[in-house]
Amino acid sequence: MRFTHVLSTALLAVGLAAAPAAADPSPSASPSGDGGAPTQAGTSFRTATGIEPGQRATANGSTGDYLYWSFAADAGVRPTVRATVKLPATHAAQTWQVDVYDGLRRRQACQYGAQTRTADAGSASVDLACTLRTVRAWSEPWADDPLPGTYYVRLTVVGLQPSDLGQPVGAEVRVDSKDVGGAAAVDGSLAEPLVPGIAVTSRQHQEGSSESAVLSAVEPDGGWSSGWWSDRWVWTALGGALAALAGVGGYALTRGSGRPSRVPPGA
Repeated sequence: MRFTHVLSTALLAVGLAAAPAAADPSPSASPSGDGGAPTQAGTSFRTATGIEPGQRATANGSTGDYLYWSFAADAGVRPTVRATVKLPATHAAQTWQVDVYDGLRRRQACQYGAQTRTADAGSASVDLACTLRTVRAWSEPWADDPLPGTYYVRLTVVGLQPSDLGQPVGAEVRVDSKDVGGAAAVDGSLAEPLVPGIAVTSRQHQEGSSESAVLSAVEPDGGWSSGWWSDRWVWTALGGALAALAGVGGYALTRGSGRPSRVPPGA
């Protein structure tokens, strides 16, 4: 009975310690509303318009244009890009595609989602979606895994009739990031996230100063974690505590009463 009471108290203490971290994992950036959402898109990687997770960015363009947006994704999140193209009233069949590139401008494969769709003649709009693999804190140099940094969204038409080229269209893009947590945690991390750098051209830098390059201002709320913390640490500690308690309990149950099993002759 005494051991059961001690075990229950210890489990309760460990549960209370782990509950805040388990119930409140590092959240992705919360939607900031559409009030300050961008209303235009870039035309290249260098001019991509930055958007926050949860924002609904809009832009006007023409069929044949390349529209670019950028967003930040940290380790442990799974980004999902959704795009809607509003088509003109009269048009032939058109095929639209949304692509996502990482900070090294490597095209990332979609884990699931309709990345390419064909709109029938006269359709009012077409919806696209691309869910990436979970961003890893570290990866082998030869691998193509998503890594923390800036990601680029490119929206364009890949198949249309020449008569539809240049017609006005409207685009809506939204990026949502799901926090996967410790299930995707790996050992190791990048020295710096994969974000575009701006060379320092000051006189001090030209004279050999050690001043570092300025990184892009696009980053998650709270800065880059680079995978140093995840709820895997909580469950590892919980497992270790349970193993220790199980060892103590097993010893208490098997050691006996501490008295000899029988009285020696002549005692």
